[in-house]
Amino acid sequence: MARPRHLLFTLCGVAAALVSLLAPTPSPAQTQEGNAASSRSAILDAVRARRLLLCGVSGESPGFSLPDSRGEMRGLDADTCRAVAAAALGDAKLVRFVPLSPQARFTALQSGEVDLLVRNTSWTLTREASLGLSMAWVNFHDGTAFVVRGDAGVTSAKGLDGATVCLLQGTTTELDVAAYFRANGLNFTPVLFGGVAETGAAFLAGRCDAWANDASYLGAFRATQPDKGLVILPERISSEPVGAMVRKGDDRWFDLVRWTGAVLVAAEEAGVTSANAAEQRRTTTDPSVQRLLGTQGELGTALGVDNAWAFNVISQVGNYGEVWERNLAPLGIERGANRLASQGGLMYAPPMR
Repeated sequence: MARPRHLLFTLCGVAAALVSLLAPTPSPAQTQEGNAASSRSAILDAVRARRLLLCGVSGESPGFSLPDSRGEMRGLDADTCRAVAAAALGDAKLVRFVPLSPQARFTALQSGEVDLLVRNTSWTLTREASLGLSMAWVNFHDGTAFVVRGDAGVTSAKGLDGATVCLLQGTTTELDVAAYFRANGLNFTPVLFGGVAETGAAFLAGRCDAWANDASYLGAFRATQPDKGLVILPERISSEPVGAMVRKGDDRWFDLVRWTGAVLVAAEEAGVTSANAAEQRRTTTDPSVQRLLGTQGELGTALGVDNAWAFNVISQVGNYGEVWERNLAPLGIERGANRLASQGGLMYAPPMR
C-alpha cells in the first residue's frame, strides 16, 4: 500500500525496540522441543510464550487479506503470516490476524501490538531510517495505478486532466498522484477517504472519475465487480515492493521472517510442494533440498528454531507458486515481475546454506 507521509512515531519505534529487547525470556517449557530456553530473539520468545503470532493485515484486500465466507482470513499476506507461524511455532494455524488501517499500521508495529506487519506495505527509505522499522521480505512487486469506468472512454492516465480522483487519506498515494499530474502538466481534484472499502464504494457510486491505488488491489477489486466494466489504465506511476515488515532492534526475528520468505521461493525453485514435501524429505539425495527440508545441516538451529522449520512452512502453507495460485490467480492477477527470476521475474531465494 502507498507510503504514509507522516513521520510522527519515530520515538515510539525506538521505545518499542528498547522494550522488546528488555522483555523477559520465557522458560524452557515455553520453547519448541529441542531448542534452548532463549532463541536470542525477544519477539520470538514472546510469540512462543503466548503460542500465537500477532500479525497485522489489511483485512479488506481481496487476494491479500480478506475473510472468506467462513471468516477465515485468506490471501497472499495472510499466508505470509501463516508461514512465519509455521516457522516459529511449528503450526501455521497459530496466528491472530489484526486488521489495521493505513493510519494505524505503523503505530501498531512500533508499539508491539503486532509482531509482524504484512499489509500491502511498501519498502521505503523513510520507514527504515525514521520509523524504526525494517522490511524483512518482499512478497509482491507492485505499482500505483488508476482504475476508471469503461464508459468514461479514458485509455491513459494522461487523459485524466481535470478529473476527480479517489484516494486513501494519510498515504503517499496522494503525493505520487500529485507528482504525476504536476509532472505531466495536468490538473485533478483529490477526494479523500479513510478506508479502502469506503474508497471503493465511493468510486462505484460515481463520486470520483478515477481511483488511484496499488495495481494489485485494483486488479482484485475489478475481479469482484465483473459487471461494472472497469478498466485499469496501463501506467504504473510508482514502484512498490511490498511485504513483511518488523520493528528494528531484534535481528534474530528479522532473520527468521526474511528466511521464511526465502523458503517459499526456494521451494518453488526446487519443485518442492505441500503435496510432495514429506516424500522429498524422506527420499531426496539433492543436498540443497536436504538443507531446505532440514535433513542436512543446522539451518533451523542457526535461526533459533527447529531444523524442520522450513519443512513445516512448505508442508503447511506451500511454496510461493502454490500461494499465488490459491489466492491471486483466481482474480486474474498476472504474476509479471513476481515470476521466478528463472522465468524472467524478480523473485529468487538467496542460497539456503
